[in-house]
Amino acid sequence: MAGAGSVAISSLTVPVRRWFPNRRPRPARSLAPSAETVRPRGGDAPDRVTRPSRVRSGMERNEMPGNKAVVYQGPGDVEVRDSDYPTYEMKDGPGVNKANVGRRTPHGVILKTVATNICGSDQHMVRGRTTAPEGLVLGHEITGEVVDTGPDVEFVRVGDIVSVPFNISCGRCRNCKERRTGVCLNVNPDRPGSAYGYVDMGGWVGGQSEYVMVPYADWNLLRFPDRDQAMEKILDLAMLTDIFPTGYHGCVSAGVTTGSTVYIAGAGPVGLAAATSAFLLGAAVVIVGDLNEQRLAQARSFGCETVNVAQGDPAEQVQQILGRSAPAIGQPLVDSAVDAVGFEARGHGADADTEMPATVLNSLMDLTRAGGAIGIPGLYVTGDPGGVDEAARVGSLSIRLGLGWAKSHSFVTGQCPVMKYNRALMMAILHDRVQIARNVNATAIPLDQAPQGYRDFDQGAARKYVLDPHGMIGKRN
Repeated sequence: MAGAGSVAISSLTVPVRRWFPNRRPRPARSLAPSAETVRPRGGDAPDRVTRPSRVRSGMERNEMPGNKAVVYQGPGDVEVRDSDYPTYEMKDGPGVNKANVGRRTPHGVILKTVATNICGSDQHMVRGRTTAPEGLVLGHEITGEVVDTGPDVEFVRVGDIVSVPFNISCGRCRNCKERRTGVCLNVNPDRPGSAYGYVDMGGWVGGQSEYVMVPYADWNLLRFPDRDQAMEKILDLAMLTDIFPTGYHGCVSAGVTTGSTVYIAGAGPVGLAAATSAFLLGAAVVIVGDLNEQRLAQARSFGCETVNVAQGDPAEQVQQILGRSAPAIGQPLVDSAVDAVGFEARGHGADADTEMPATVLNSLMDLTRAGGAIGIPGLYVTGDPGGVDEAARVGSLSIRLGLGWAKSHSFVTGQCPVMKYNRALMMAILHDRVQIARNVNATAIPLDQAPQGYRDFDQGAARKYVLDPHGMIGKRN
């Protein structure tokens, strides 16, 4: 960890910070600042302006604010409960790796949560399809306002509006330095890679809450250049924490480029974000497949072709679509495919109501041309208590690898390294090159409506639910 450190000189101890006279002074760290410092529109200019703080009234009275959070209570059950206000030390609790208990984070900040989204990955836990413990605070898609900074934070300031990548990464290990922040080596004692509020990810407290601590803040946080502009586009910018970079990563991994034909399995928020990304990358044809007609209608609303896999083999339907616009010798197949479904996949046609965890991967190999590529941002797990058989319970699926090998397919799996893409996608949003919130039908709801949001999302609502703990989004939308 990047501490201030000290140097011994003839029995005197001098803080290392004093050896850097050109360093900009930081504002005093306080939970009750009298004013917030804000960078003016235009980004990185050193000039700064001051205006009245927007912190909570309790903090203005120098009182420690309360905190509420969305907590997993068991299969099918989430509740909004009182939770501890975050500190700069990891405490024991549900899902916290014992090796992380007592870990100090002076490099962290505390955020007042502006937006925190319900994700399909959260639903896997809430359905009881992982080993997540009861009492786990959920939420890994976090956008917030900095209200406090740890003593080792240099560049992030109180008042900044920031996006938090769902990957927690240290910025120091080999993988982080190679931009593979989804598999950081230093934040999770169990395995490479970590995330907020997620099973087997080290136990970092989730962000579906009023306040949350973010470690390694100078490295992890993406600061929005202008506060007012950010709040005007907050529903779009809230997608930068996970689903927009994840969908984009799926398309990049699949080689989507100008003129590509693309098939995306799944019309949930990640699938719709992937479809949006495919258009942004220049795809000529984007086809989205799903069982849910409302979600397919949402995909059509921004120019996608659609396939209802309940009606039969998606490969045959894809060939019909491509054959209309691009006649070819033999059966026309897509250049690229993206799996935005994951391990809770269902079959097609007569098997549409049957869980078949390998069906998406196998169908993508069918409908992708020889030499094509398949991006797999959809979640697959190593422990699934609700798996359809013993093999599926440990993540062992019946994949037709021989078919993929024969067609020289390339496959890319794993967490999206959000920091590889989030700044560029932020610029596309700020300069009106993309309307991701519209395309995924982002819908803001109060924090206390989270349980209903989880239920509606689980039933297939064609929406991306964004929790609004402090009413900061509702005032503008």
